[in-house]
Amino acid sequence: MIKFENVTSVYRNGSGIFNLSFEIKSSDLVFLMGPTGSGKSTVLKTIYRELDIDNGKIFIDNQDINQYGNNKLYILRRSIGMIFQDFRLLNDRSIYDNVALPLLIENYSKRDIKDKVYDILNVVGLNSKEKRYPDELSGGEQQRVSIARAIIKDPKILLADEPTGNLDPNISMEILELLEMASDNGATVIMCTHNYPLIKYKKRRFLELKDGRIQ
Repeated sequence: MIKFENVTSVYRNGSGIFNLSFEIKSSDLVFLMGPTGSGKSTVLKTIYRELDIDNGKIFIDNQDINQYGNNKLYILRRSIGMIFQDFRLLNDRSIYDNVALPLLIENYSKRDIKDKVYDILNVVGLNSKEKRYPDELSGGEQQRVSIARAIIKDPKILLADEPTGNLDPNISMEILELLEMASDNGATVIMCTHNYPLIKYKKRRFLELKDGRIQ
């Protein structure tokens, strides 16, 4: 599903990722471990093509994504859901509108949007808070909104960048369970984290980065 072949991507300050090679199978959930600055976010950015690579190749479904033109890149990004540590919600929009946004962009009908939004809010346990605004919710609830927005279109790939970084242990475990559910439903999930105690008992694959290299 996702394959890195000797991938290097370096920032101006010399940090980045160096000669990374690994493969992730379809519908796997993989934990990308490492301290701050180890290159975890860089890996996600290169998959999303937010960041170019200097050397190597990245394949998704056996296609070299760095050869994509604008049309194929647009299609790729439509198939990827993104979850961020800082949520990146629209504070002047209701929870309903935040979750509905990806569907509005794709010109779904109002009926389909309503059905899908209420279905996904029920999945993440926020079915009674669709009229609230982000600043009226707890951090854990805001992250659930972020996850609902990311998975509402059933993405093939789900990229989660430190999604539990600012949350307490109990809420962090609930967020992790939602990501596991997404994987069980067919999404390929990569979760970046430095919180080893949270995930150490999970029977999932671990990749550890240090200074931009796999350990």
